Amino acid sequence: MKIPISWLRDYIDLNGLSVEDIARKLTLAGLEVDEIKYAGLAMPEYKNGEKHEFKTSGIAWDKEKLVVAEIREVKEHPNADRLTLLDLFDGKENQTVLTGAPNIFHLKGTGKLAKPIKAAYAKEGTTLYDGHVEGLELMTLKRTKIRGVESYSMVCSEKELGISEEHEGIILLDDDAPVGTPLADYMGDAVLDISIVPNMARNANVIGIARELAALTGRELRKRVNRETGRQVDKETGKQGKNAVRSTQQSVTQLVEIEITNPELNPRFVAGLIRDIEIKPSPYHIQRRLRLAGMRPINYIVVATNYAMLDIGNPLHAFDYDVLVGRIANPPGERDNIPPHGKKIKIITRAAKGGEKLTTLDGKERVLTSENVLVCDESGPLAMAGVMGGAESEVTDKTRTILLEGAAWNFINIRKTAKQHNLPSEASFRFSRGVHPAMAEQGVKRGLELMAEWSGGQIAPDLVDVYPLKPKDPTITVTTKDVKRLLGIDLTAKQIAELLTRLEFECKVEKDSVKAKTPPHRLDIGEGVVGLADVLEEVARVYGYDRIPEMRMSDSLPPQVGNPQHEWEEHARDILTSLGVQEVVSYRMTSPERESRLISFDDYVALANPIAPERRVMRRSLLASLLENVEKNARAESISMFEIGSVFEPNKNNLPNEPRKLAIAMTGLRTQTAWDVKDSASFDFYDMKGRLELLLSGLRLSGISYNTPTDSSLFLHPGKSAQVSVNGQTVGVFGELHPLVKEKYDFEDSPVIVAEFDLDTLRNLQPTYGVTPVSEFPPVLEDIAIIVDESVAAERVESLIKQTGGKIVTRVRLFDVYRDEKIGAGKKSLAYSLTYQSEKTMTDAEAATIRTKIVKRLEHEVGAKLRS
Repeated sequence: MKIPISWLRDYIDLNGLSVEDIARKLTLAGLEVDEIKYAGLAMPEYKNGEKHEFKTSGIAWDKEKLVVAEIREVKEHPNADRLTLLDLFDGKENQTVLTGAPNIFHLKGTGKLAKPIKAAYAKEGTTLYDGHVEGLELMTLKRTKIRGVESYSMVCSEKELGISEEHEGIILLDDDAPVGTPLADYMGDAVLDISIVPNMARNANVIGIARELAALTGRELRKRVNRETGRQVDKETGKQGKNAVRSTQQSVTQLVEIEITNPELNPRFVAGLIRDIEIKPSPYHIQRRLRLAGMRPINYIVVATNYAMLDIGNPLHAFDYDVLVGRIANPPGERDNIPPHGKKIKIITRAAKGGEKLTTLDGKERVLTSENVLVCDESGPLAMAGVMGGAESEVTDKTRTILLEGAAWNFINIRKTAKQHNLPSEASFRFSRGVHPAMAEQGVKRGLELMAEWSGGQIAPDLVDVYPLKPKDPTITVTTKDVKRLLGIDLTAKQIAELLTRLEFECKVEKDSVKAKTPPHRLDIGEGVVGLADVLEEVARVYGYDRIPEMRMSDSLPPQVGNPQHEWEEHARDILTSLGVQEVVSYRMTSPERESRLISFDDYVALANPIAPERRVMRRSLLASLLENVEKNARAESISMFEIGSVFEPNKNNLPNEPRKLAIAMTGLRTQTAWDVKDSASFDFYDMKGRLELLLSGLRLSGISYNTPTDSSLFLHPGKSAQVSVNGQTVGVFGELHPLVKEKYDFEDSPVIVAEFDLDTLRNLQPTYGVTPVSEFPPVLEDIAIIVDESVAAERVESLIKQTGGKIVTRVRLFDVYRDEKIGAGKKSLAYSLTYQSEKTMTDAEAATIRTKIVKRLEHEVGAKLRS
């Protein structure tokens, strides 16, 4: 949010504070100033290589060369139809100034002006921005001749002074601008670009920032002054005193009624009315402030609503009252601006009907959903609540009576609506962060006051105010012990109350405690423990974060409670990364179409407010998410990735089940190319199997077996895949991705090897931490090769060897598989390395006896023959 310093001066005395001092104080209090833009005020000077503390831009105005002047006559140029010569007085002497400004061209040749025009005058040698080039490029005024007339000075546009990008006409200052006064003294300014975080939404207005500055500096927050009456206006209630402009006509309560159908969506609605207005430009000092704040002034009605919003913080919307009267179906009444037969205009706030349409102020027809809230009359929609008004009731040059709305809306609903229709605005920015309903009345009163001041219109007595859902303003008790324990500073109860009172908390001191009631412009203070933390944060901010001493925490440390699931998963991650597999974290949101490339599911957990169509459901397959990452990196030479995360299984009428899964994917070259690597094979089934064996071994699991996978693993290549079991319990599958599935992805030619494990099942298995002493006797190492049918699994043979050998056989390792016609069709040779270990030194005869038993058992069970 952009805040001009001149606007802040309406509410707080800033004498003695530089612009950077103000920015520093706000930043340290949580209102971070992103940039300072100077528009006339002197910029700080730094020497010896020092840099600005904040990002700084802009231009300073030379007090000797840039002054307020008055144009007394607009004369014709002797040699150019589109140029004029101005008879101008700069406070010291008369000047002849050449200009092509279109906004005074209509005065050419009309003689002496009855009322001189005040303008910003730049003398010879002034440094300004060039108004005729793109961007901000500095220039210096030099004496020259244009079409035969000498030119050495100029009257300025806003762009040339660095106020805005407007350069089509010169600045027409207000009538009270003092001629000869340095322009920097009259309207020099600087703008603070402040980042408003959600918990600071109350400060998205000038009064909010001024209130913070007053609290941080200990200065008084001044009341607002009505420029027309000169009387002070209470900044909170909006009461003006006896001289306020009021109408003697009907009260607005006799003309308008309000119906709120859902107070949760619309806690408060306030409406006021002003008659006999005239659409015309607003005062220049108001336009300048709005432009510096980043808003474009249109007519004074729009300016009044925007100015009041930036001033107080509550967005307003103006309806053309005569249009509302015309929408009533009854015959027209006898008097202007009076509903037919005395019938009141009824304003209704309600949820939109699905498919209902509204043409908004930007000319676009919006198709609404039941999630959107509307401001309607009995004839239909008028505005999209808190976001944008409707085109039909828009204020135009013909408008003479205004119905002004100020309301409070559900911030979550406004945020969703603005995002759904892609309608970011200053109003939705504030409403989507939360505006206290108490601000609605103040905003309407401020808006009506500005309209009456600028147009001479008459404000109808009273306001229509429907307030069905008042928020609770919590009262929090803070003790000196709380401040000492949580902030580490020693403050008395009186000092705590004084700090909070600066922020307009109502405080009552009771011995060593303070009861602080939340002011009626804040929605960010909670109750109970949360409320205490919120109030202590305010104490710390106003006291000054930079003043809080550094010290060690004095409280006892909480008990250290482990998280076995997290620790187990971290251990698995450590093992996999040590094996050269890189961890990734992918989106948990996906779409059924994206997952169906790998596997299809009938039901999903759908998101009520998805960020994008392709992220509208929660994933059912972790492997599908991982393969998307592999696909994005498919051009890499070698890819090894894993992810540990949850999938989301729908659970009717309840929260979804979230089982934990492990997915691994490998593709590309086994070894990346290098000067010493000539050829490298691609990853295959056994690369994955080896890593899984090391993973399971690292998790201290035993009894691991590999079997043919079931039909549930249709995405795997048949014959190049396996199901992994631990002690007979299935924990996962792995293998090469099926060719038909691979075609659906943008992969390279190399095989894609994948694995998916159920971590919940795997984690619940009992690990073995047995310790085997090193034998003092030497082992006997022996190799045997047997011929079996092709259908006999190597795992079956290995199991029989271990059963037959008993404790003596401590290790069995398959090291060769051989197939050849010499050993018979449909046969294969399996070669095993056996290790015999006894509690004594074994003889060759004892080893031969065990081998014979093993061979006979294999011959009997699987028809094996010892290969010679």
